[in-house]
Amino acid sequence: MTYNTPDRRSVIAGGMALAGSTLLPNAGAAQAGLGSAADLLASTQKFLAGLDGQQRKAATFALNAPQWRSWDYFGSGNNIKPGLRLEVMNAAQKQAAWDVLAVLFSPAGIEKTRNVMTLQDVLASQGSMPDQRSSERFSFAVFGTPAETGAWAFRLEGHHLHQSISVRDNRIVSVTPSSFSVNPNRVTSGKHAGLVTLRGEEALARRLYGDLDPTRQGRARLSATPMNNIMSYAGRERANAQGVGLPVAELQSAQRDLVWQLVETYAADYLTPALAEAQRARVRSGDREAVHFAWYGPNTAERAFGYRVIGPSFVIELGSVDPAAQHLHTIYHDLGNVLGRAG
Repeated sequence: MTYNTPDRRSVIAGGMALAGSTLLPNAGAAQAGLGSAADLLASTQKFLAGLDGQQRKAATFALNAPQWRSWDYFGSGNNIKPGLRLEVMNAAQKQAAWDVLAVLFSPAGIEKTRNVMTLQDVLASQGSMPDQRSSERFSFAVFGTPAETGAWAFRLEGHHLHQSISVRDNRIVSVTPSSFSVNPNRVTSGKHAGLVTLRGEEALARRLYGDLDPTRQGRARLSATPMNNIMSYAGRERANAQGVGLPVAELQSAQRDLVWQLVETYAADYLTPALAEAQRARVRSGDREAVHFAWYGPNTAERAFGYRVIGPSFVIELGSVDPAAQHLHTIYHDLGNVLGRAG
């Protein structure tokens, strides 16, 4: 089985296929939301107020602009993503941008964000396209008009990092797509030696698969070939949402605990406490026994692998782009609110 990396054209084409969709419809989960957006609104308005006219033009987009649907954390176009990049902000503007993130992310989430950014400098120091990489080549973007009523959205995007936050009527209704991806996952030399960014995402999954008996491993393992990329990219967020592999209902209690630790690593642990608690409740809603775990490739340290965890309300994926499992792509989707669109 082969998994091909989508290029930017296919991602954009897939995103444009959703052009008829409406952001944040007035329905169900979108109404209830995950929590108040009051602090996010205030910090976003402050960030925008600190920009000059040209910067504000670069940072803002119409609600449901094509850029919103064609989210893309893959490396392309000199790694420049839509929005205003940190590398062109002054010190006060950068602080305001990080203040936006601070109302969304826990300290661990901020650290993970900075680590993903730092890895661009690591690669540049190793001679990998140094003119196209920087820990500040990450874009902040606002879609629609931030206000107490109506819909708007915030995004942070760059190479290997994507966070989309959707808001309606001063409630945060979605925190996906979400991706913390890496290259390299384990820094072995230089001033950042010892840095491991996706420790839980790799260790928990390997431990879970390794703890299965041979029969269950055989059912969970869908291919001897590792996934080399995510399958659920722009325009295909819900296209690979059918449960495959081994159902949680067939796992032992300790193994089920590992599944939920893994899910919460993607869905909750990087968020502030209130958002994290709402996310834990959300991913555990519905039929918990219907969650499936699928494995791809071997389970050998520093060898490429992949996995998918699919529940009634979410899809989680990890793929190894390189043979040594250093270049890892991840994604988490809330199936009930893809880019803030319910249903």
